[in-house]
Amino acid sequence: MTEQRPTADLAEPAPSCCAPEAQVTCCEASDKASCCGAEATAAGGCGCSASKTSAPEPDVRELVRERYAAAATRIAHDGEDGACCGAAAADLSCCGTASTCSIENAVFGAALYRGVDAATLAPALTASLGCGVPTTVADLHEGETVLDLGSGAGADVLISARRVGPTGKAIGLDMTDEMLDLARRNAATAGVTNVEFVKGYIEQVPLEDSAVDVVISNCVLNLSADKPAAIHEAARVLRDGGRFAISDVIADEDMDDTTRTDMRQWTGCIAGALTRTEFAHALADAGFVEIDINETHRVHEYAAAAIIRARKPAAA
Repeated sequence: MTEQRPTADLAEPAPSCCAPEAQVTCCEASDKASCCGAEATAAGGCGCSASKTSAPEPDVRELVRERYAAAATRIAHDGEDGACCGAAAADLSCCGTASTCSIENAVFGAALYRGVDAATLAPALTASLGCGVPTTVADLHEGETVLDLGSGAGADVLISARRVGPTGKAIGLDMTDEMLDLARRNAATAGVTNVEFVKGYIEQVPLEDSAVDVVISNCVLNLSADKPAAIHEAARVLRDGGRFAISDVIADEDMDDTTRTDMRQWTGCIAGALTRTEFAHALADAGFVEIDINETHRVHEYAAAAIIRARKPAAA
């Protein structure tokens, strides 16, 4: 006996007034007339499959790259006036507004580096777009190798290089050509030679396993669209017993959904942030121990800067 197929399988698909590519963007009632014409709109057609087609997700990585490339270009062109807290900086970095970058009310940028050797590292410090100074808690030692995830203009790399001395090395990883160029110029200006700046992504670090003693970062992990991958990569490249010490933004538990989905604030270091609990879980899942997360200052109504430290277990 021949099996009968359900009638629904034999039915022809309902006609559509829009081409497939138009259906993707023509599903809202307010758009139907412009997309399909008044006649089709009156008939109730247009984009009947569009409501089942999700709009493409924003490319977080490209949004971040474009914003920080623009910041590097402005800094290189304008010097201090284009850096964090300079004129028009709010549109190019995670500075917030210029008024929040003063020494008395510093939340992002160069003003956080009080007590650092600004005379010799001035260009790199001026261009800082971070939310803290991870080198103050990384406990760096002579001869160690340090990796800075999202090294930007190179300030933390240069500070690290001087602390680990000529027998040590500091590596800066960044995905933005403009920032890498700026960092290399800053290193040359400062006369620091035990450094290397490498192009790559923090979710796919182009280093071998167990390559470094310390991983630092300054307000970068929150910009990643795949934070667990970035944290696992940090664990992978650390030697047994290696240290993880970063400055980053942590979200309050009650951060509203609008802030979380605002891509402009994501590229400005706020909307992409994990909560304290989420960060601790992500570190533990990557195998880190001795996890310590301490808030340093508020950067937003729903977020704070924090120092986040952990350790990769020593070999048995």
